Amino acid sequence: MTSIAALAPEKPTRVGADDLAAGAPSATDKVTEAITRGIRAGMFVPGQHLLEPELTRRLGISRGSLREALKHLAAAGIVTLNRYRGAYIGVLDRKSVLDLLDTLEPLARLAARLAAEHCDTDAARARMRETAEAIDDAGRRGTRVAYLEQRRHFYDTMVEIGGNRELARVMPLSRTDLFRAQVETVQSEQQRARHAAGYARIAQAIIDRDPAAADRAVKKHFDGTRKTMDELPAEAFPTREAE
Repeated sequence: MTSIAALAPEKPTRVGADDLAAGAPSATDKVTEAITRGIRAGMFVPGQHLLEPELTRRLGISRGSLREALKHLAAAGIVTLNRYRGAYIGVLDRKSVLDLLDTLEPLARLAARLAAEHCDTDAARARMRETAEAIDDAGRRGTRVAYLEQRRHFYDTMVEIGGNRELARVMPLSRTDLFRAQVETVQSEQQRARHAAGYARIAQAIIDRDPAAADRAVKKHFDGTRKTMDELPAEAFPTREAE
């Protein structure tokens, strides 16, 4: 049985690239943060049943608040609600992953172009460089948890530098976390290296303040991800059960 003790944040955590609410996090924020962090950490896996008593106890929320939060997560495609099974972590089939990539790519390309246009200070360039180096380091060490966390941080940083606050709201990064966690354990080292290398190219184009190169780097990155998805075995994409 999976414990989520480590997932209850000790201090307010970032929900996206900008602060979505002031003050104490809401019950929905707490549940969203705990579950998405748990997915990246490998503590929750696709198809896993979520235990309501444990979640309410660890997060300090009521059962009603939890169920309302789970409805929001279901609408975002992170969990699935089943009348008989309750709530469980969602599972993406291959087509769902490819559809997700088609949705995320143009938003990521926009974020990269904007970041390249606005990466005009030493501090911004240092942040972009550090995020890329952190991904590379996690990839070389084979640390899955750190890799997925740094991957998310890379996107958040890119959006923050670009300055378009709406991108933080519309980019489906939490659902992308789900699919990355789903396929991470079945990828080859070559596929992992290909994925990690893409971030370095994007970061360099942003640091160079070259929007066109940043756009091309994101496109190449997504082309590589699609190639990996095509190469993975059917077992990487479990058939979803009827809801």
